[in-house]
Amino acid sequence: MKLGDVSREEASRYMGVKGEPDEQIRALLERYEPIVRERMRPAYVYRELRAEHTAEGVSFPDIGLLLPGEDIRRHLSGCGRAVLFAATLSAEADKLIRQAQVEGMAEAMAVDALCSAAIEQVCDRAEKEIFSAVEAPYRTWRYSPGYGDLPIDVQKDVLKALNAQRRIGLTVTESCLLIPSKSVTAVIGISDSPPEGQRRKGCAGCSLRESCAFSKLGGCGRK
Repeated sequence: MKLGDVSREEASRYMGVKGEPDEQIRALLERYEPIVRERMRPAYVYRELRAEHTAEGVSFPDIGLLLPGEDIRRHLSGCGRAVLFAATLSAEADKLIRQAQVEGMAEAMAVDALCSAAIEQVCDRAEKEIFSAVEAPYRTWRYSPGYGDLPIDVQKDVLKALNAQRRIGLTVTESCLLIPSKSVTAVIGISDSPPEGQRRKGCAGCSLRESCAFSKLGGCGRK
């Protein structure tokens, strides 16, 4: 997969800009956007799985994985199948951010923000490609560990289920941070009728909205 144009508008929002960015930020984003687009080596991996609802959460019995919590159970209500996937920009993102730090804090912030916008693009494109191959009359939006009451520590089990380290070089630290850092794991429910249990996207549906810095800036991208 090759990146298309990375949204500078989205990147400026990740930088904390409200409204139109100033001339300095525009110049930084214009300078680094083509570099990000050229340097990244995005990749993704996925599995379609049978889903079962339990009192503890949602179970994927074919791989022995449980996603615990009431929020994920509600989100996947009515879904008998799901797609588990992981995506990454590759280690090039972390390298480029470190290189930009040598030039200055503003440069590093611009690269970091562009990479954040880029991984969202990769996830959107991956989802489109996945569901061109996987039959899904209806599907939920993607739901990631750490969102709502789904614990972040399920990252380890998700990566193991996807064999993500071998297939796309994606690992997780003891503190459950993904390496490379510009990476995402998520689950998307599949149902035969319109899902009714999932909360609407955005800050209004997230239990962390009161403490989230992005919420104060207008949202984290879960639109």
